[in-house]
Amino acid sequence: MSRNEIHAPETPATRFLRQHGVAYSSHPYAYEEHGGTAVSARELNVAEHAVIKTLIMEDEDAAPLIVLMHGDHKVSTKELARQAGRKRIEPCRPEVANRHTGFLVGGTSPFGTRKKMPVFMERTILEIPLIYINGGRRGYLVGIHPHDILRVLQPRLVDVAL
Repeated sequence: MSRNEIHAPETPATRFLRQHGVAYSSHPYAYEEHGGTAVSARELNVAEHAVIKTLIMEDEDAAPLIVLMHGDHKVSTKELARQAGRKRIEPCRPEVANRHTGFLVGGTSPFGTRKKMPVFMERTILEIPLIYINGGRRGYLVGIHPHDILRVLQPRLVDVAL
């Protein structure tokens, strides 16, 4: 066991991953407020493209949904709405996202959320052999194989990167 795994936090996300038999590596790092994926990529010495952000958005009926996107890309909410068959999609306010997920913004994981929500994943994430995604706490990413997301979250694959 590596030193990081010994000190890795137990979160609803890591419990979910273990319950679903998903192998993951633990990557704690020094969190910086508003640093985003650029900071985590720098701290872990990995490409920002391989750091996947978990975005909580809502449609025109305020129904929440999760979007998984490369750290170095933005989401075209207009294209996402079109591909998802919604009129409009926009990011949730942080306090609303916290209520839906049970995680603080900056520590949001798609695994082990308080509320079950549809998941949309940028298709090109599957091209990366190992991705780094939030493990349920600020300053903590887990490394997983992207195809494990297909198995445990059954996301709808979309092409909405900007």
